Amino acid sequence: MEIKGRKFQGYRRENGRVGVRNHVIVLPVDDISNAAAEAVANNIKGALALPHPYGRLQFGADLDLHFRTLIGTGCNPNVAAVVVIGIEPGWTNKVVDGIKATGKPVEGFWIEQNGDHNTICAASKKAKEFVQYASEIQREECDVSELWVSTKCGESDTTSGCGANPTVGDAFDKLYDAGCTLVFGETSELTGGEHLVAERCATPEVREQFQAMFDRYSDMIDRHKTSDLSESQPTKGNIEGGLTTIEEKALGNIQKIGRRCKVDGVLDKAETPDKPGLWFMDSSSAAAEMVTLCAAAGYVVHFFPTGQGNVIGNPILPVVKICANPRTVRTMSEHIDVDVSSILKREINMEEAGDQLLEMMLRTANGRNTAAEALGHREFVLTRLYESA
Repeated sequence: MEIKGRKFQGYRRENGRVGVRNHVIVLPVDDISNAAAEAVANNIKGALALPHPYGRLQFGADLDLHFRTLIGTGCNPNVAAVVVIGIEPGWTNKVVDGIKATGKPVEGFWIEQNGDHNTICAASKKAKEFVQYASEIQREECDVSELWVSTKCGESDTTSGCGANPTVGDAFDKLYDAGCTLVFGETSELTGGEHLVAERCATPEVREQFQAMFDRYSDMIDRHKTSDLSESQPTKGNIEGGLTTIEEKALGNIQKIGRRCKVDGVLDKAETPDKPGLWFMDSSSAAAEMVTLCAAAGYVVHFFPTGQGNVIGNPILPVVKICANPRTVRTMSEHIDVDVSSILKREINMEEAGDQLLEMMLRTANGRNTAAEALGHREFVLTRLYESA
């Protein structure tokens, strides 16, 4: 399949980026603003609240990541407009100003000296205005090269490395050639195969940056682990699916970056790339955390291959599920968007499987709800680096 030059109907934002969804979100700055944010979303149909448990007494790099994730979420091209609610004006306005740089509509509200009632009332009025604004935005024809596509796998098993993950790899090779902006991560799940990723780095400088990120994450695990990572890496689901070591898991994981892609750059958590190509993002391997970071980095479609059946979704980033395990496809069919179990039956080859995924990507970009969206999976999980003060 020739993907280069293909078109889709997307939403072009004020800063030129293209989204495939048109959400109006109500974004709490901190945990104690969740109730107000959810009340606004309850009042205004079409507004979507993103509650989370953090945002108080964080400091240093952990606080920087918190702001980067919230601001990045609001900046994502799948978001048309944002209502921000915090307990006080300082941090609320920091998030508002960060999102405002995109040119999209954003307004902040704070609860101190206003209370919940007044805050919810004022924010609801603005959310209604934003929802009506968003409802009049029309899709327009966009080139596939303008798509930003992320990937992360979950509940992997032996069929992942043999089927679902290489399907993503085939699609990534074709998207890379088409000039798309791509990302992968899951730092801990490269363990034992990190040298293979290092060999794919486009320049010595990128290789050095990648190795530094990998070593930093590995050092963190070494500091905090007990005897081993049993039932965490690999997970119990991985083990039940036939993966016995993190090295086996890593070799399957790396299949997602294809054969032709070069690693063109390295990102810290929730950072936004500045050019097309394949990027590595240092990130947790926990599904909801990684997908949330991808959304915050600006990605608009996510490929999620699974073996045993991970059900992850995201509020703003459509998650396309790919599976090659016949049992999972049979028992969890409502969660699967692309069934590539025919690879293992030798009824289709890898290129045909990759083409199936790309067709589903275009359908998703044009507006088709993914299985996770239809089922209401909206996991929004912020990554923490350490305890609050």
